[in-house]
Amino acid sequence: MHLSKFALSGALSGALLTSLISGNVQAQAPVPAPVLFTDDIVKIGVIVDKTGVYSANGGPGAVTAVKMAIDDFGGKVAGKKIEMVSTDYQNKVDIAVTRASEWIDRDKVDMIIESTDSAAAIALQKLGASKKKVMIFAGSASTALTNNECSAYGVHYVYDTYALATGTGRAIMESGGDTWFFLTADYAFGNSLEKDTTRVIQDMGGKVLGTIKHPLGANDFSSFLLQAQASKAKVIGLANAGKDTQNAVRGAAEFGLTKSGQKLATLLVFDTDLKGMGLNVAQGLLFTTGFYWDMNEETRAWSKRFYALHKSMPTMIQAGMYSATMHYLKSIQAAGTDNAEVVMQKMKATEINDFFAKKGKIREDGRMVHDMYLAEAKKPSESKSEWDLMKILKTIPGELAYQPMNKGSCSLVAK
Repeated sequence: MHLSKFALSGALSGALLTSLISGNVQAQAPVPAPVLFTDDIVKIGVIVDKTGVYSANGGPGAVTAVKMAIDDFGGKVAGKKIEMVSTDYQNKVDIAVTRASEWIDRDKVDMIIESTDSAAAIALQKLGASKKKVMIFAGSASTALTNNECSAYGVHYVYDTYALATGTGRAIMESGGDTWFFLTADYAFGNSLEKDTTRVIQDMGGKVLGTIKHPLGANDFSSFLLQAQASKAKVIGLANAGKDTQNAVRGAAEFGLTKSGQKLATLLVFDTDLKGMGLNVAQGLLFTTGFYWDMNEETRAWSKRFYALHKSMPTMIQAGMYSATMHYLKSIQAAGTDNAEVVMQKMKATEINDFFAKKGKIREDGRMVHDMYLAEAKKPSESKSEWDLMKILKTIPGELAYQPMNKGSCSLVAK
């Protein structure tokens, strides 16, 4: 066979050219096109506490927020139908991991977003890394998620214990509250919040006089509060959340702790907590939040839509879950694929500008950096409506609110 008989183009592969020279020409199988979508459905899994101590903060409202995002996106992304599944993990790590594994392996879930506790979130972070699936953390707070437990597939979206401690701890220290006693929920979140607040206290010259751990879902805080009272600390730091915080604040009011001169530092408070306690009990509490429904016209407009569906104004978790879901879907649309690695690259490359965050940015360690806010619970006389519960005292810029990456321990970050 003479090569002059063929018009060889640059498109011919080396293998084909060799075959032509040898005279052994065989049909080659076409190169398969890259898989852009795992199937014809983009499926989102929502893991929440639907009935327990965190059910009002995230819970059914978080599911509603994700569903709103899907509906607002039009129910399809890049021509593929969007579906959602949700579960109540009952504040149990094993249930969260088992259900998430089933969703990924059996149901082809592409992304999981949670409003759970930190212990479950850390377990889900490990699962996401092993399965190469996007995990978004909206309700959990432990900074471990962007430190030792960081993952190329994980996003810590709404807040963390570093930001909570920076905002509330610093404000109370600046007002003279330089001795502390902690009531701490005995699991990853509470321990992380106590640790980060202790860092702020000690950096500013204060002292921690003692700490006591309490179980998740404690109903009676009497013995804990008596120990805090006996410490003579100026500040009683509540490193807990949800109904635990509500019960502790009510107990402190019954014991007259604040009237005797001690101050409560509620390190994580939601609108639903203030509503649950009532402003007669909650008034004057200082806390840090990532969102308030009544901040501006944009937050009010979205929140009123949410209220029409859920009959409650949104917490920062619920608002954040909508924002995070929209950011994920927009990233799929822009990338033209639901491949987790490609989508994560797009999510990190794209600034977040919506009613929840302005100039938000997902860093290499997975931390979504955005402004946080120091807030105070209103007096009953200051409240003009059912959900007029707090006032924003100041903005904490994101670059100051969150731990700098060079101070962290994420293996993804170049030192």
